[in-house]
Amino acid sequence: MATTNAKAGGRVARSMEMYERLLELIPGGTQLISRRPTRFALGVSPVVATRGKGSRIWDVDGNEYIDWVSAIGSVILGYCDPVVDEAVKAQIDRGTNFSITHELELELAELLVERIPCAEMVRYARGGGDACAVAVRIARGSTGRDKILFCGYHGWHDWYQAANHSSDENLDEHLFPGIEPIGVPKALAGTAIPFPYGDLEALAETLDRHSGEVAAVMMEPMRSELPEEGYLEGVASLCRDQGVVLIFDEVSTGFRPSDAGVQPVLGVEPDMAVFAKSISNGFAMGAVVGRRDVMAPAEQMFVSSTYWGEAVGLAAAVATLTELRKRNTSETLARNGANLKERLNGVAADVGVAIRCTGIDYHPHLEFPAEDPVLNNKLGTLYVQEMAKRGHHGYTSFYLNEAQGEVEIEMAADAAREVFTMIAETIEDGRIDERLEAQERQEFFKRLVT
Repeated sequence: MATTNAKAGGRVARSMEMYERLLELIPGGTQLISRRPTRFALGVSPVVATRGKGSRIWDVDGNEYIDWVSAIGSVILGYCDPVVDEAVKAQIDRGTNFSITHELELELAELLVERIPCAEMVRYARGGGDACAVAVRIARGSTGRDKILFCGYHGWHDWYQAANHSSDENLDEHLFPGIEPIGVPKALAGTAIPFPYGDLEALAETLDRHSGEVAAVMMEPMRSELPEEGYLEGVASLCRDQGVVLIFDEVSTGFRPSDAGVQPVLGVEPDMAVFAKSISNGFAMGAVVGRRDVMAPAEQMFVSSTYWGEAVGLAAAVATLTELRKRNTSETLARNGANLKERLNGVAADVGVAIRCTGIDYHPHLEFPAEDPVLNNKLGTLYVQEMAKRGHHGYTSFYLNEAQGEVEIEMAADAAREVFTMIAETIEDGRIDERLEAQERQEFFKRLVT
């Protein structure tokens, strides 16, 4: 396997040199685990960006890529969308943070309440993890209970990471294996309890076992596939019976399913919902919305931050949500995603390799034909590596944004034809290690919610 040492040069030499410096100054080299270079093809994939526009990003080595990660899902309209950016620039000229509430706080709250089914009141945050923590605090304060049952990934805060104090396997299927809750108070052990997605009996048993102690069920209602019919309705019913607050974490699904989030698509209304990422097309913003009887007690709670009402994020969110409805972005994403899946599956069939592109249209993913998980991950690394060489940055999944259209899909299909051919040859001759020029990627997120 080729070296990833920056001194060896190569197409991302400057990225790798800067990565070494980043590791010296920033623990982990970046602020977000999903952004770590080890999640891609380290030594071949880009590490450090300089700019983005539309569907594309450029790295410090001058390479141009179609970005199929879309800023970890936060960019939904495309990089530097002119309408959103103009709204932000105009707001900067008027001021960004004030000694009193800004009018945009009211405008965005009214927009969210009008659009999202469960929303009667609103609180803001600056990101998904913050918003989840705010929602948990409000649910605990509203019910007077301490325990949270969860399913899926809900951020880095103590309330969630404390799950692994009870068992070091509690987060294996919801986040990723091997997490040590370092820095999380051991006294929180037993306050965050996982349950498996799709199993109503398991949830009912867990709720009964902790009856009268559970403040909330926090869950990702879906990710890459629609839930089984009746499942979420059953979850909502169990929560009502136990007086438990049901919270949908819609940070990752966001406004891709519809311009009102995932609730209208699923037909199930939780008590609270959490948003971030695509709410503001890449600007820092998050929101917690919910029923009045659950949210109103937050007035008496110390849930407070100077920057939750900062006007740049508010302006970006108002502009983004307005544009999503005006442009009917969710239909565009669904149409383009269905097209992408069809094209990639057609390429795989032509090449004669059993790779499948499947999943929900706006967030499809690739499945490789290796049963051995080690080989499967190596094939995924080879795919990421070879697509990067051909100007496509991504995982083995796709976070679509509106700026990706027929041109980008055509380019992805052309590149995939060459890469799928190489993968087919690799499966045939077994020479995977010879073809890998990058370190085997680390698959951090092994979420149960697909």
